[in-house]
Amino acid sequence: MDETNPWVTLDSRKIYENNWIGITEHQVINPSGGEGIYGEVHFKNLAIGILPLDEHHNTWLVGQYRFPLQAYSWEIPEGGGPLGTDPLDSAKRELLEETGLTAGSWQEIQRMHLSNSVSNEYAIIYIARDLTQGEAEPEDTEQLAIRKLPFAHAFNMVIRGEITDSMSVAAILKTHILIQQGLI
Repeated sequence: MDETNPWVTLDSRKIYENNWIGITEHQVINPSGGEGIYGEVHFKNLAIGILPLDEHHNTWLVGQYRFPLQAYSWEIPEGGGPLGTDPLDSAKRELLEETGLTAGSWQEIQRMHLSNSVSNEYAIIYIARDLTQGEAEPEDTEQLAIRKLPFAHAFNMVIRGEITDSMSVAAILKTHILIQQGLI
């Protein structure tokens, strides 16, 4: 299989930009030789996800209304990490902001592209252990519910389709496998 780029970019122009994203429209020749356009969303932050896990295999989920979905969503603690900074520092900040938790032990478990057909958004997911509870410090734009529950319950929420956020699904399924293999 040839892994070289079959797309030809004829022209590109930024059509929108804010503090979090930029949108570029590319005039292209697609792999079949036809001319067309391709819209690309460029993210200005890393996506950071944290699955907190205590010694009894409890975890914490964060609930919030997601504007693009027009729906409420239960998720692992997540947020953005500025490009060029240590992603672990961003993970520590996000965990504290959203749950009030600090962790003495961190393990990176996954790197993934979140929607690679239209964006370059890249995620790094951690498990946080050796947890200490403090006060949550949510951002002004966040109205969060925090829920501590057995990890097995969060896993079953994924299986039943009650958790649909891609980073949360990936983190919970990967953690389940690590637990099954005795690695956690």
